[in-house]
Amino acid sequence: MSKLIFINLPVSDLPRATAFYEAVGATKNEQFCDGTASCMVFSETIHAMLLTHDKFRQFTPKAIADAKTSSEVLICISADSREAVDAMVDKAWTAGGKVDPCPKQDYGFMYGRSFEDPDGHIWEVMWMDVAAAQTAMAKA
Repeated sequence: MSKLIFINLPVSDLPRATAFYEAVGATKNEQFCDGTASCMVFSETIHAMLLTHDKFRQFTPKAIADAKTSSEVLICISADSREAVDAMVDKAWTAGGKVDPCPKQDYGFMYGRSFEDPDGHIWEVMWMDVAAAQTAMAKA
């Protein structure tokens, strides 16, 4: 069985955050949603759990970081092509996200951009030609 990843993110406005993640391509799994949480599915193995601050506090005694002013985590998700990277970042922009808060990366065999959601969480979107990357690393 494949390992699953659930990224738990505190959000200040659950309906707004849910709409944002739907706009960038995630699907809401109603089975794990209520008035305090939305389970957003990117693939069979990648899920983002959007949690209200009250719900998030049930899982940690630590203060919730303000992701707009502090770095808490950088999340990277793969894409199938350079065009898919750009398409996801463009969707984030259209949905109200901030585009390219981190520098763009273009190494020929690897291409990445980023976006920031309305709560300040940064997502990198990355494409890599694995065969070309292996060749480049072998030459180094």
